[in-house]
Amino acid sequence: MNNRHAFIMMVQNRYWNEFRRRQQQGEQTHAYVNRGTAGPKNTSIVMFYVTKPVGEVTGYAEFIERKTGDSETLWNTHGHETVLNSKEQFEEFVKDRGKVSLVRFRNLHEATKPIPLNNLLLLLGMKRLGRGGFFVAKETAEKMIALME
Repeated sequence: MNNRHAFIMMVQNRYWNEFRRRQQQGEQTHAYVNRGTAGPKNTSIVMFYVTKPVGEVTGYAEFIERKTGDSETLWNTHGHETVLNSKEQFEEFVKDRGKVSLVRFRNLHEATKPIPLNNLLLLLGMKRLGRGGFFVAKETAEKMIALME
């Protein structure tokens, strides 16, 4: 699991802001809704890369689990942990996909110094980021967390 210690997940700014708002209101457990069944299964940390126009790794959290299944069932059990405010909004988001996944996490930490895209690419030795997210090794994750604090 050393090479899969952390998963960098792509999120839109509006969802990141909602996670932050929920955290400030005292919510400890959050869930990110993924259409389909993608996302990390086994990892320790989830890092959040906020897509354009922000283009930065803005925080991280402790990974709990990825739950995959029927959208109705997942909404009924974990809908309150998402940033979607109603079942209607959830259904609009997942559309007609029967199966969805929720990436559950806790202890959200907002970066004091977010990592800009150019610095992230240099650190990872990549030319561009994969859209679906990707894993990084423990050593890299620890460097990233140190840079953010």
